[in-house]
Amino acid sequence: MSGRTRSSAVVGTACWGIGVLILLVALPLAAGTRLPDRIATHWQGSGRPDGSMPLWAAALFPALIWGVAASVVVLSSRRAGSGDRPPGWTGAGLGFGGVTLLGGQASVVRANLDHGDWHEAGSVTTGVVGALVVATAVGTAAFLTARPARTASRSAPAGSARGMPAGQRGSWSGRASNAWLHALSALTGMLGIAVVTSVLSGLTEVPFLLAAVPFALACVLVLGCATVEARVDESGLTVAFGPFGRPARHWAVDEVEWARVEHRRPGQVGGWGYRLGGPGSTVLVRGGACLVVQLSKGGEFAVSVDDAERGAALLNSLHAGQTV
Repeated sequence: MSGRTRSSAVVGTACWGIGVLILLVALPLAAGTRLPDRIATHWQGSGRPDGSMPLWAAALFPALIWGVAASVVVLSSRRAGSGDRPPGWTGAGLGFGGVTLLGGQASVVRANLDHGDWHEAGSVTTGVVGALVVATAVGTAAFLTARPARTASRSAPAGSARGMPAGQRGSWSGRASNAWLHALSALTGMLGIAVVTSVLSGLTEVPFLLAAVPFALACVLVLGCATVEARVDESGLTVAFGPFGRPARHWAVDEVEWARVEHRRPGQVGGWGYRLGGPGSTVLVRGGACLVVQLSKGGEFAVSVDDAERGAALLNSLHAGQTV
């Protein structure tokens, strides 16, 4: 696993793990004055509560389950993980487990809210079923996000400015990731989850969409700028954004006049992410080497990726009309 990818994975996992832990404890404590002394925590098949816990136990028990389960998943992942990304089941397990426990905790708080005795608590069936549906979707998305990165069949020689020998086939891919942008995306996501769970638990009366949409939009937009991958093959240059490789931009070989490598910093292009201005547009995930292409229709496009020299070399070979 590359250093940047490993760092981003660690940041994302830590933010998710700690955030879920805090929310599991905070939800019942925040509603403490509106809950009975003992909280209903178990229900019969008929929907009537038949078991309870003190407030402190109801807050700590799910957090303990999450702490143990998350630790087991992460430790197992470190033993089994290889390549550029953690195994897909790691994200799937953490996503599914975290959302399930948060949904269950929110449902328990809502069922007990404003009741004088735990025997009067309402049903949690709807909340738990909804949490499982959302948890399944989150787990599936996390699994797909951890798909193996594409690998090149053969790349241009390192440092080559003129490209590959005629008759030689090849492709190249380079990517870059920003741990700080991943952390910001995780933070906005966790803030959104905190607001949504407070709404679902009945602690606030903010409309659900009003609570969810701004944070979800910010989380997705930042995540889309946190990772970028560039690919060069016989079809031309493709630049894909975000963990799912969507959206993506593509230029055919005849749309690229030449390619070079140039070092760029956030201060030069106006910050991180997709920047417009100057001679063209720049996608800057991290400062340093960028693959820069001159487009036949005018303007430049630059993207910060690892191993940009090989990508530039292969693009120049393709444009020169060599059989690659």
